[in-house]
Amino acid sequence: MNLKLAPSDYEIYIPIAEWIERNIKEWLFTQRPLFKKLAAPIDGTLEGLDSLFNWIPFPIVILIFIFFAWKTNGVKFAFFAAISLIAIDLVDLWKETMTTLAMIFTAVIFCMIIGIPLGIAASRSKIFEIILRPILDIMQTIPSFVYLIPVVMLFGVGLTPGVVATIIFALPPVIRLTNLGIRQVGKGFKEAGASLGLSKFKILHRIELPLALKTIMAGVNQTLMLALSMVVIAALIGAGGLGLTVYVALGRLDIGAAVIGGTGIVILAIVLDRITQKIVPQDNIKSR
Repeated sequence: MNLKLAPSDYEIYIPIAEWIERNIKEWLFTQRPLFKKLAAPIDGTLEGLDSLFNWIPFPIVILIFIFFAWKTNGVKFAFFAAISLIAIDLVDLWKETMTTLAMIFTAVIFCMIIGIPLGIAASRSKIFEIILRPILDIMQTIPSFVYLIPVVMLFGVGLTPGVVATIIFALPPVIRLTNLGIRQVGKGFKEAGASLGLSKFKILHRIELPLALKTIMAGVNQTLMLALSMVVIAALIGAGGLGLTVYVALGRLDIGAAVIGGTGIVILAIVLDRITQKIVPQDNIKSR
């Protein structure tokens, strides 16, 4: 009788998964208290915005959206925004929409706080840009579900970990476009500022940032859209809002609730996208 070796008898196997499970997992769990303290500003901002948005009366929120929609896109879009938001309230999803809005605003605020300085630093140093580029590539190519594994281990579950995952997922565009916008500012403008005796900081503040503002805002717009796309996925680790509505509805095969929740996310995405696209006027260069 001829005996043949099974593939497992002669194939090389590297036990990376077992090593990670035995070492990295335990280390991540021990670091959870530290990372929860680091996430305290995110938690405080999220709770504050969530309470504020749910405290402001519904008509006032509608009027605020109508004002910004009218100022940026005209009367027709203001009417569309008003009708769409009223429809969200009529299907009893207003509270979830405000929680989602608080999550998105919190994520975008912290993406700007982290991303714009990193983009400025990358525009100043070619070496830093070379180091940063593959990190941003990895952040943009890793499937969004993969972010949830370390986030849950380090921060637990709930709204704040969902926002942390959203920040990591949505951060690259604002860094890349801040870097691009500042690098596109002509050398002549910088040399003119230097000839007038302006410091590097004043050149950045008075010349580079105003000239790059439209590009930077394009990065903020892309960050906002990525944050919206992460809303449903973040619901898997306990984040609330419209994402949780869709996730629960899918789990129960409640197609109607899933469609309504998904439509609410789409409406919010359209309104915020159109407003942020045109919130910076075409001529954003101010004479100083």
